[in-house]
Amino acid sequence: MPPVPGTRLGPYEILAPLGAGGMGEVYRATDLKLKRDVALKVLPVALADDPARMARFQREAEVLASLNHPNIAQIYGLEESNGFRAIVMELVEGETLAGIIKRGPIPVETAVAYAKQIAGAFEYAHDKARPVIHRDLKPGNVQVTPDGVVKVLDFGLAKALADEPPPSAMGIENSPTLTMGPTAVGMILGTAAYMSPEQAKGKAVDRRTDIWSLGVVLYEMVTGKRLFAGDEAAEILAAIVLTEPDLKDVPARVRPVIERCLRKDPRKRWYSMEDVRFALDELPPSSGADAPVRAGPHGPAVRLPWIVAALGILAAAVSFIHFRETPPATAVQRYTMVMPEGSVLHSFAISPDGRNL
Repeated sequence: MPPVPGTRLGPYEILAPLGAGGMGEVYRATDLKLKRDVALKVLPVALADDPARMARFQREAEVLASLNHPNIAQIYGLEESNGFRAIVMELVEGETLAGIIKRGPIPVETAVAYAKQIAGAFEYAHDKARPVIHRDLKPGNVQVTPDGVVKVLDFGLAKALADEPPPSAMGIENSPTLTMGPTAVGMILGTAAYMSPEQAKGKAVDRRTDIWSLGVVLYEMVTGKRLFAGDEAAEILAAIVLTEPDLKDVPARVRPVIERCLRKDPRKRWYSMEDVRFALDELPPSSGADAPVRAGPHGPAVRLPWIVAALGILAAAVSFIHFRETPPATAVQRYTMVMPEGSVLHSFAISPDGRNL
């Protein structure tokens, strides 16, 4: 039976559930000693006797404890009490990227700002003396605070590269686990859609698998839809392995960055998250052409640059027509008039045709 509000785990009192995933259930709790709210990630009791799951749970705690970065949720400790085992983590207020994307595409500037923070977090993790890869980057594992700060959550599938078995030792039996208990359907679809081709094939992975996943997440941010979708995990994985990503709906300004993230051959992707972050930093200035054409209440909307161009063409046409219709100027004519001797000219007028004085 899962813990309920009021349950005590050592100095922590559970307040309310926050969510659930393949690696356990997450609760909001209060630290009675330090008087602060925290997040407790609790392993289900039914799985506590599973040595493999317990080993993964322990590894998650160790991996998180080795990471200290402003864009990675912090770990405070490991707690075991009343038959429960939990990771005590920083409580990150805000909303997941998954929730934000449900409301539609994120503006390019905002999506790029989020992507740069994610890339910075992974650059830090990948560059540690004992490099760490996440292997489960997806919108549901990225929290955005009310101030726009990104926090990467859930390193449940992360693995130090030093512990990665050589490719020859990776067989189908060691391929990524997709089904985990009663939340299998949501977890399968949520995870499979962001897997790199090499991960989907069960091959050894390195930091470039996270680069692929970031490309998929950035695509989803700027388009508001899944890049790889399907009703079954097998269908999604087949699309990842066999089909080329369709990027026609991606704004032109960010398309080259996403395209290189999503090259099936890892050797042809960006070499590192640092490269991805630099590429995002060097994007050309925003323009109206970044936004896709959207239908408005009175029909399809027209991009502002097209409106400006149309007005320019119209003005040029009007000027041309006016020039063609204006009669040519009359040639200059000069006359000499001899005034009678002794006469005085008080005033004079010129006829409209300019011929008479």
